[in-house]
Parts: sequence; structure tokens; C-alpha cells
Amino acid sequence: MQFTSEQRLDDGVLERDFTLGEVPGILWTPASASAPAPLILVGHPGGLHKMHPRLAARARHYAAEYGFAAAAIELPGGGDRPRSAAAEQARADLLRAMEAGEPVDEIVDRLVLPLVERAVPEWQATLDALLSLPEIGGPVGYEGGVIAIGIRLAVVEPRISAALLFAGSFVPGTLFEEARQVTIPLQVLLQWDDEGNDRQLALDLFDAFGSKEKTLHANLGGHTGVPSFEIDAGARFFARHLS
Repeated sequence: MQFTSEQRLDDGVLERDFTLGEVPGILWTPASASAPAPLILVGHPGGLHKMHPRLAARARHYAAEYGFAAAAIELPGGGDRPRSAAAEQARADLLRAMEAGEPVDEIVDRLVLPLVERAVPEWQATLDALLSLPEIGGPVGYEGGVIAIGIRLAVVEPRISAALLFAGSFVPGTLFEEARQVTIPLQVLLQWDDEGNDRQLALDLFDAFGSKEKTLHANLGGHTGVPSFEIDAGARFFARHLS
């Protein structure tokens, strides 16, 4: 891991850009801590710098108010990372099928499964690097992002103790089977009127999760209309399970 820039923000949080191989990322850490901080991995749908204001708002709140470190990395094919011709074709096919009212299951598999296969090992390598830093000690939570990535991480990564998942992205059918293997505490955020989200699919996925502790937060509004109070609700969720 190589840090490429850093700045001390007005709330005292230290924000540092880094690269891990070809993967760019951002790390936010509390101004001061008496012990290594728990860590939250902050997922997103791609375009790290485009998403920066929203990611930073959540991460800075976690760091300044709760003493958590938080980190985000760029998805494969996102931002300035090389595009995949297969993914671009699948994305175009998906838009066409949705506009025509045609089945999308096979297209979703072509689009999402390769992304999960690439992104999850990158998150695990990033976690290795972050936990080697003296200021970060775990436990670890995961939030946001492409929900299929969160499902896979929750199944294969034992260092993740709790997850806050955002419904609103497509989930291949095979991931429903993996969802049944998820046992960590979950909080799932669903925008009830999300234009691009199949509400019933999101509810079925929530039902499929194998966790004994799982909570659904459903709010009126579209994809970008998440109420601001959900930031603190997420922080309190992690405070219960990571502190």
C-alpha cells in the first residue's frame, strides 16, 4: 500500500489517498485515538472520485463521532480503471432489455458475477494492508456498495463482523444461495420507491439472509433519496457490533 496524498480536514479527520497495486482508494482515520481503531469498509457502485462527497460524509461521521477508521476502493472498471468490453456490452444489453420489458436474469449474471469475482479479492487484499497499519486494529464492518459484493464478502471473509447493505442493485440468482450462508449481524437499507430496484426481489433477499440478527430499514423515496438520519443509524449499528 502506497499513500499518495493526505490532508487534515476541519473536523480533525485525516484523509489519505492510496494505491494498492492498480487499485486506488481513500482512507479516513480519527484525529486521535488511544487504541487502534475499528474499521469500516465503505462500498459504492463505482466512480470513487465522483462518489467522494457522499462517501466522505459517511466516513467522516464515523471517524469524527465514533472513532472508526473507514476506507473505500475503486471498483474494477470504475473511475479511471480499465473498462471491460464484456461488462460494457452486458450493461448496454441490460438497459435495452429493461426498456423492452424483457427478462434480464442472464444479463445480470454476465454483468454482476464477474464484478463480484474481481472485486472481492481486491477488498480482501485491501483489508490485509489496512489491518497491517498500526492505527487500525479491527474489528471490521462492511457497508454500502453493490449488494452482491457485500453478500460474497460476508460469506468468505471471517474478519467482517457486521454489514450494512444497501438494496438497489441487481443480484444474480446464485447469490441468493450465498445469502443463506450469511450469519453476521445485518442492517439492510431499502429505498421503497427506487426506480431501478425490484422491491420484491429486495424483500426476498432480506428474507433469504441466514443471520439471526437482521434489520430492514425501508424509507419512502427514490435511489438517491436516502434520509440523512440513516448515516447515524448506520453508525449506531456499527457501534453496537464493532466497539
